[in-house]
Amino acid sequence: MTVAEPAAPRRPRRPLDVKTVLAYVVLSVGIVITLFPFMWMLLTSLKGFQELFNLAILPTAPTLDNYHQVLTGTKFSVWFGNSLLVAGITTLSVLFFDSMAGYALAKFQFPGKNLIFILILSTLMIPTEMLVIPWYVGVSDLRLTSSVPGAYLAIMFPGLMSAFGVFLMRQFFEGLPDDLLEAARIDGMNEFGIFTRIALPLVSPALASLAIFTFLGNWNAFLWPLIVIQQPQYRTLPVGTALFNGEAGTQWGLIMAASSLAVIPVLLVFAFFQRQIIDGIVLTGMKG
Repeated sequence: MTVAEPAAPRRPRRPLDVKTVLAYVVLSVGIVITLFPFMWMLLTSLKGFQELFNLAILPTAPTLDNYHQVLTGTKFSVWFGNSLLVAGITTLSVLFFDSMAGYALAKFQFPGKNLIFILILSTLMIPTEMLVIPWYVGVSDLRLTSSVPGAYLAIMFPGLMSAFGVFLMRQFFEGLPDDLLEAARIDGMNEFGIFTRIALPLVSPALASLAIFTFLGNWNAFLWPLIVIQQPQYRTLPVGTALFNGEAGTQWGLIMAASSLAVIPVLLVFAFFQRQIIDGIVLTGMKG
């Protein structure tokens, strides 16, 4: 006959103090304020035309007609594909070139290295609005907007490299031990092999964070694509949605349906990669 083991003593619950309760209340109010516009947009997109001007928040007869009209009556799929193409290629370009520049600034010794890094960082202090005119003059001189590949290249032109990405990758590459790289050189591996097969895998958290930031930034870009795009078939999702807002007039159901579809990829990125986003922000401040 086995003797039952005595139950482990329960830990006494700590009473909630006023500061903890107040913090939960403030955070709950902040969550409601943050999510309310998104919920209102989604619920409005499910309303019919007769319900749009009712004071009730919840639709009495939810319908997907607004989404059907947006997907079939507009060029939403074209805008979505353009944004996906631009954001995807730009992200790959930033990951490749910024990681190479960061690796060179962190692990190579050459005259003017610190000056080059300071000049790269100084570009972060220049407002985007001041760079629009030089960008547009450069794109016009290259005549990128007159052809199909050139139009997409004109949209991607300012974001193919990122000063923030160079800074981020340099900070992470500086944390790699030089002895590890020297051992690879002694074994006969060339510099590009060391960079791709040894250095890059060790800084994969930085690459993931940079990819997320770059993709979201280019997915939501509005000012530059609005200025440089001349043909409607090259519009990206933010530009197409904004111009559709003016074309649709007071058809708020269609506008909210288009906005709801446009925000889905952003929400998915934050939902699946929130840990990488937080780690990238935290580790960027810790590296140095």
